Formats: sequence, structure tokens, C-alpha cells
Amino acid sequence: MDIDTFIKRIEEEFDDLKPGVLKPGTRFREVVEWNSINALILIAMIKTEYDVTLTADDLIQSKTINDISSRITSRMEP
Repeated sequence: MDIDTFIKRIEEEFDDLKPGVLKPGTRFREVVEWNSINALILIAMIKTEYDVTLTADDLIQSKTINDISSRITSRMEP
């Protein structure tokens, strides 16, 4: 999975994000208004785009965009 494409998908999903704001090391909870609805939006987008299921605990344990990307990559079918 390409991190730049992943970041672009997140930026498309959240209307409040301006393109180019997110970087791999960005702490996403500091950029996105973090609440249960936005967590569900992100989980649903990941399931739809990458066919990977992340849990709320996965998101809690992930601090940066790169952390989430790594979790997705580790669960993708080869």
C-alpha cells in the first residue's frame, strides 16, 4: 500500500482536511476532530478501500498516519 495514496484517501474522506496537511508522521488525532463518528468513518473507509478490518483498539494504539498504514499493510492479503 502506498502511503501517499492512503493519505489522499483520508483527506478525501474528511471534508475539513485540506490536501497536503497530512504526512506519514502526522498525529491524526491532532488534525482531525477525533470522535467516535470520525473513527467509524475511518474504519469503514479502510474496510471498503483495503478490505482490512481495524478495531477501535487498533486506532487507539496507533498514533500516526504511518502507524495506521502499517497495521493495514500487515493485515492485507499478499
